[in-house]
Amino acid sequence: MYAVIVAGSRQFKVEQGQTLTIDRVPGNPGDNYKFDQVLMVGGETVKVGAPTVAGASVEATIKSQGKGEKVTVFKYKRRKNYKRTQGHRQPITVLEIKAIHA
Repeated sequence: MYAVIVAGSRQFKVEQGQTLTIDRVPGNPGDNYKFDQVLMVGGETVKVGAPTVAGASVEATIKSQGKGEKVTVFKYKRRKNYKRTQGHRQPITVLEIKAIHA
């Protein structure tokens, strides 16, 4: 059984037992997190929402909170002696999917 969920501004196809990395959500490691915006539930019978499936949810456990890979932003204008370097690390949450309720 699988489900398509909305996390932040992105959609993910998840299955039970899968590890998922998303933008940071509030909570501490070991806490449970519940996704209520389920767009589709698949398996023997497929349920597609308009836009979400009524009564469906996905439960997950927060494994860790941290930061993602560093992204370097470099601005440059030729012949103007203008150079700017900036770094960014996106805050992330690692989740483990525990159950899918249709």
